[in-house]
Amino acid sequence: MKKLKKNVDTDKAGELLELTLEGINWRFRWCPAGTFTMGDDSGYATPHKVTLTRGFWLGETQVTQEFWQAVMGKNPSYFKGAKLPVDRISWNSCQEFIAKLNGLNAAPADFTFSLPSEAQWEYACRAGSKTAYCFGDDEKQLNDYGWYYGNSGIKTHPVGQKKANGWGLHDMHGNVWEWCLDWYGTYPNDDVTDPSGVSSGIFRVLRGGCWYRNAGYCRSASRYNYTPESSINFLGLRIALVLQ
Repeated sequence: MKKLKKNVDTDKAGELLELTLEGINWRFRWCPAGTFTMGDDSGYATPHKVTLTRGFWLGETQVTQEFWQAVMGKNPSYFKGAKLPVDRISWNSCQEFIAKLNGLNAAPADFTFSLPSEAQWEYACRAGSKTAYCFGDDEKQLNDYGWYYGNSGIKTHPVGQKKANGWGLHDMHGNVWEWCLDWYGTYPNDDVTDPSGVSSGIFRVLRGGCWYRNAGYCRSASRYNYTPESSINFLGLRIALVLQ
C-alpha cells in the first residue's frame, strides 16, 4: 500500500483524492492494478487479456471549462458553461494543458499528470464489469449514466449529473469523447501487460462516446479516433495521475 499526502491511501478501488489546482478543487478516483478483458465481440476491438501492474488515479469527471480556463487562460469551447466539459480540444492542446498542470508541482509524490492510456481508460470505465456498459447490457439504462444522442438535446451537459460507475467515475459514457494517450491501431491477439498502443500512427484514440452519437458508441469497448490537431465540439478530456 502506498501512502499519499492528505491521508489518502490506495487500499481500495474508488478511493477519493482531492487536489486544489489553480483554485479549482479537483477529484480523482483510485484504479488499482489488475487484469481485465479489453475489447468486445463487435468485430473491430478484438477481446484480449490486459494486465495493468500499477494503479493510477483518474479524474472523477471530464475536465470542465472553468478548470481549463483557470489553467490555460482561455476557453475554446463551442458550448459555453463553467461546469460543462471543455470541448473543441485537440490532443495537442491536451498536452499543453497537462504540461502546465505538471508545472504546478501539485501532484502527489511519485505521480505525474497525463492522459490515460487506452487500456487504463477502458479498465476504469468497466470498473470490474464485463458487460457492454459499466452498468450492464441494457442500453435503455444509459439514460441514467450518460448523455448521448437519445437524451442530450444535441448539446453537452454539466459534468457529474449522471450516476457514477462502480469506482465513482462519472460521464464515462457520453457527453464528450475523451482523448487517450495512444496512437490508434490494431489490437494484439495475445495477452499484454501495461500496453501503450502502437508505436506510431496518424490518429489518436478517443473513448466514451458523446452527445451526438447513439448508445452503441458509448459502450465500454467502443473506440474512435481523430488526428491529434483536430478540435471539434465533441472532443474533450479526462486527466489521470500515473506513477512516474
